[in-house]
Amino acid sequence: MLTTRTAETSAAPRRATTRPGTGPSVPPTESVARMKAESRHPTMRWGYRVCRWMAQILYVFFFRGRVFGTRHVPRHGGVLLVSNHQSFLDPILATLALPRECGYMARDTLFRRPAFRRLIEFLNAFPVKRGTADMGAIRETLRRLKRGKLVLTFPEATRTQDGSIGPMRAGVILLARKTRVPVVPTLILGAFESWPRTAKWPVPRPIRVAYGQPLYPHQHPEWSDEQCVKRVRDQILALQKRFQAHPRFLR
Repeated sequence: MLTTRTAETSAAPRRATTRPGTGPSVPPTESVARMKAESRHPTMRWGYRVCRWMAQILYVFFFRGRVFGTRHVPRHGGVLLVSNHQSFLDPILATLALPRECGYMARDTLFRRPAFRRLIEFLNAFPVKRGTADMGAIRETLRRLKRGKLVLTFPEATRTQDGSIGPMRAGVILLARKTRVPVVPTLILGAFESWPRTAKWPVPRPIRVAYGQPLYPHQHPEWSDEQCVKRVRDQILALQKRFQAHPRFLR
């Protein structure tokens, strides 16, 4: 089974202070305190955990799946995963080995069927209107990152036509800069061969997921957004080259 070790952090409780003539200081509201706690100690709902466990079983035994580099994904705080886009499976594949919940954008048409909408909303999806600058989706992404959540993005904007990694939009870098979170390059390899756009159902093919070294765009104002997203894409291409040549992937 796919497992990762979580890092434990602790914070000493703060005591309310009193100044002469001012009275006790006002503690943070319950909602703010909860947001801070979630950022320090991300929790995973039991239903999400069960779905993750089932996906891991399917991934290992049906797709002969493997995951590499999970140590590069921070265990707490806001994180932006930037991944290539190969198939409908990608939101599951990119996050099933991580010991924390992840949110992701999904095209708005997927929310039209009530039953499926409830499922993907439970799995932290939120709608985005394709082909437009959807300010609602952008605000929701910023809100989640500021609350210390993990968010998955596909800056190619659509699934690949031939398995290659296409140009990536630089807007994801602006999101990372505004929220001061790391960007983790994420490779999905083999999902296109398993479930290309032209196929109705997936077939068993080896799939690999790999995470690269995180980048911190807010620490490098000298990088333009375009230069930064190129660095991310270059890391993903390097991972692709590495794992495509691996003998175990070719089996």
